[in-house]
Amino acid sequence: MSTPAVEWELSGFGDEIDDDPRIQIAVMQALGARHIEVRSAWGVNIVDLDEAQLSEFKGLLDAAGMKVSAIASPIGKVDVSLPVDHEVGRLRRAVNAAKVLGSRYIRIFSFYYGADVSVESIRDAVIERMRALAAVAEESGVVLLHENEKDIFGDVPERVLDIIESVGSPALKVAWDAANFVQVGVKPFEEGYKMLRPHLEYLQVKDALFSNGHVMPAGEGDGDVLRTVEALKADGYTGFASLEPHLAGAHGLGGFSGPTAFGIAARAFAKVLDEAGVRTV
Repeated sequence: MSTPAVEWELSGFGDEIDDDPRIQIAVMQALGARHIEVRSAWGVNIVDLDEAQLSEFKGLLDAAGMKVSAIASPIGKVDVSLPVDHEVGRLRRAVNAAKVLGSRYIRIFSFYYGADVSVESIRDAVIERMRALAAVAEESGVVLLHENEKDIFGDVPERVLDIIESVGSPALKVAWDAANFVQVGVKPFEEGYKMLRPHLEYLQVKDALFSNGHVMPAGEGDGDVLRTVEALKADGYTGFASLEPHLAGAHGLGGFSGPTAFGIAARAFAKVLDEAGVRTV
């Protein structure tokens, strides 16, 4: 007898669809989603949107009956040599955006470092900065989601865990990105899932190939997406699954897919979910 399907909340990076938030919202709705993840709108990053733009975006969401799953901020995508207050100040802008748009989650990173700098040498500076960011989150009532990303301190599971455990804050959790793990040579499920599952709060959906690092639709790469989804279901996960396809290109602060490729990514993930017995709402 098959087990009953569980339900997760489907979301996605709206600016991977189009710069216009109206189109972002329309496409996400067409895919059956009730949430959207906000990284930019009108070509402006979320931490640079002014109050009028945030208010307009909120009005569009309300009119469509849509909510925001997370603020996909660029916090921590700067060199670790910058002063602590540099990202603390930008985080406060992200917190304001989260408050206006009605989200409790803010995606962050754990800092770039120079090509001639050893990763071990920046650990203390990273932890100091992550503690400062977590303190802002705690006082603001939001939760930071650390995304594993190539070229930052927290690129592999061991260092992600080091960050989470060393900071020790209820306001700092893990956003799981299988494709990013693949791109740094990590087998996501085998080498990271058990280690990070106690802290895993949010699922970002994209896949990638070990052979060349190319991003692929979910289930079509080496990111163990199906095994991860099955394990999360078995573990009782009921949170967000956010599409971040990167199928038409990527850059330092994000990526792009366009409506057609975004739809391809959504259908690929729907196939994985169907096989695992997970529904999205």
